[in-house]
Amino acid sequence: METYGNPVLERLPLHLKRFIVPQYYERYTAIDQAVWRYVMRQNYAYLRDIAYYPYIPGLRKAGLSIEQIPDLRAMNDSLKQIGWGAATVDGFIPPAAFMEFQAYRVLVVAADIRQIEHIEYTPAPDIIHESSGHAPIIGEPEYAEYLQYFGEIGTKAMFSEKDFELYEAIRNLSILKESNRTTAEQLAAAEKQLTVIQDNMGEPSEMALLSRLHWWTVEYGLIGTIANPKIYGAGLLSSIGESASCMRIEVPKLPYCLSALAYSYDITKPQPQLFVTPDFKHLRHVLDQFADTMSFRIGGKIGLEKAIACKNPCTLVYSSGLQVTGVFQAGIASTEIQYIKTVGPTALAYADKQLEGHGKTYHAAGFGSPVGLLLDAEKAMENFDEADLERYGIEIDERAFLTFASGIEVRGVVRSIVRQNQKIQLITLSPCQVVDSKTCQILFDPEWGTYDMAVGEKIVSVFCGAADKEAYEQGTAVSATRTVIQELDPQSRAKDQLYGMIRKKRIGEERDVTLAEIYHSIKRDFPIDWLAYIETLEMAIHDEDLPLADEIEKQLQDIINAHQHLTKLILDGVHLAKNDQIALLLGE
Repeated sequence: METYGNPVLERLPLHLKRFIVPQYYERYTAIDQAVWRYVMRQNYAYLRDIAYYPYIPGLRKAGLSIEQIPDLRAMNDSLKQIGWGAATVDGFIPPAAFMEFQAYRVLVVAADIRQIEHIEYTPAPDIIHESSGHAPIIGEPEYAEYLQYFGEIGTKAMFSEKDFELYEAIRNLSILKESNRTTAEQLAAAEKQLTVIQDNMGEPSEMALLSRLHWWTVEYGLIGTIANPKIYGAGLLSSIGESASCMRIEVPKLPYCLSALAYSYDITKPQPQLFVTPDFKHLRHVLDQFADTMSFRIGGKIGLEKAIACKNPCTLVYSSGLQVTGVFQAGIASTEIQYIKTVGPTALAYADKQLEGHGKTYHAAGFGSPVGLLLDAEKAMENFDEADLERYGIEIDERAFLTFASGIEVRGVVRSIVRQNQKIQLITLSPCQVVDSKTCQILFDPEWGTYDMAVGEKIVSVFCGAADKEAYEQGTAVSATRTVIQELDPQSRAKDQLYGMIRKKRIGEERDVTLAEIYHSIKRDFPIDWLAYIETLEMAIHDEDLPLADEIEKQLQDIINAHQHLTKLILDGVHLAKNDQIALLLGE
């Protein structure tokens, strides 16, 4: 993995590095560069008045140029100066991974760029959204801290099984929409699949709700007052269409608070309302309000139920500090958890580091253990001193008979006692039998081997994923659905060569072909390519070739007459070419 000499990237754990892909800068075509340039010129000119004030200087801080798609090396050279980094990934990555990158102060940048057909708004993550949207604003310290803190909270959020299905469906649809090889049948099938999943999600999970807060702040947030809001959300900053339309009075502006959780969102449509925060400190306050309701802070039976519903590896944390990672099944519980149970590979850890000898290979068949106090005990077993252990008959190589207040009985020979930070966390017994005396159910039999009993009065935290991700998640695969690399047919290659010629003409590298000849090539071979005309018009005005400029404008008007949906894109491009606002802005 290329780290570009950025220590922020060098510190990334291995389980995140597997999502990173090379940028392959040479794959960007001349058309791609023109798309980037058009969007950035429009953003640069328009957002100066409606974006939160650090945006324009933030572009420079992030190592971004309006003239060319950013190179990740240049971005990292700039971002590392403010303690951040950037890495390229393949489209949508799982929300938990996205959040964890954010917690490590790394912006994940989709390596691809939108097609010209999606120049105003892309259904898939792309380098315009991630770099020109997210990167400039992180130069603001309070916002950068919020972004990192959100990532830390997000890594703990509980998923539901449906969330995983929804992620794969959204990723698949976004890839199909951006591919020039997708058939109408494939698109219809993917849209139908997504609709079916969305209509049957059930109660939203912690991650689903947290994603809403992320959407209405990081992606589509406004800051200031209801009467005079400014844009700071990356989705708006990178959308030349919605950054304008969102400021209309018809789009309601609501005060940002926890009630934003009630508003779901659709990534394929303009947002029906937006939320305004008075400042970035308020964002953290609202996030903390929600975090106080999450399983990683409250634990208990509610957290265990969410872990069971997840059907993917989660971590339960005992009050002793012992962490149990695995796929949880229903154990024994009334008002409180009495016995936990996992199925399949399970690992034990402390302070997010796997305990030696207690990895998922050793606990390959699952794990089960009581939770709670011993019967008539005055204090939790995790706090027992040597006298307490002796009083309850818990001594090495001696047979112990432990009865929990829940009715669970553990009978066996004690082989070892593990302490961490002056708390007992694990007692190993062999041979051992564990029985629920209330139901006479055998929970562990001596024939099954050695019994490792977790120690703790309560489950104080539950979160999605592994405690020690490096140890537990080795070999975990990323999504099998990959972004499609666009293939250029002969006509597309010819168009790209023409765009390359336009680009060279603008920077003074093409002297053998006149601007008029380029214009006539566009008119002959690609008569409705509005972006090629806009770039040529810009040069004609700059060269004071007014007859050619007038002729190009007439061609653009003909395109508007035949293709009304292109009206705003064309008129915005003409306006900017005539007013040369970029030169003025660069001189600020």
